[in-house]
Amino acid sequence: MKNALKSLLSKDNAVLQAVKFTLFSLSAGIIQAVSFALLHDVLGIEDYWLCHIPSLVLSVIWNFTFNRKYTFKSDRPIGRQMLLVALYYAVFVPASAWWGTLLEKAGVHDWLIEIINMLVNFVTEFLFQKFVVFREPNK
Repeated sequence: MKNALKSLLSKDNAVLQAVKFTLFSLSAGIIQAVSFALLHDVLGIEDYWLCHIPSLVLSVIWNFTFNRKYTFKSDRPIGRQMLLVALYYAVFVPASAWWGTLLEKAGVHDWLIEIINMLVNFVTEFLFQKFVVFREPNK
């Protein structure tokens, strides 16, 4: 247990994980933006949620898959890990919608709200995945 915690918190390992997580998150953001644009602009789907939810799901699947394999190098059973990520998003999505609505009513520009949400998601998801989802050492 001590060795697992020491490995989890080692500075070199943490920096490398943060860099990998950042790169995969950037690629996931591109996937989310492109799929949203395809649904909204190419297919002409007007409803925000009908475009946002599928693009978010694609982004999360991409990000989870690559971070699991390359960032956290996990070989633990995938079902529990996926459930934990789903639980994270079950909290994050309504919370970000709530504070996003408050910011919008306060006159904050939509794109600034989106950037804030993306940054909060990036930081909290990294911490959640590192210390909750992938905290257990491999078998």
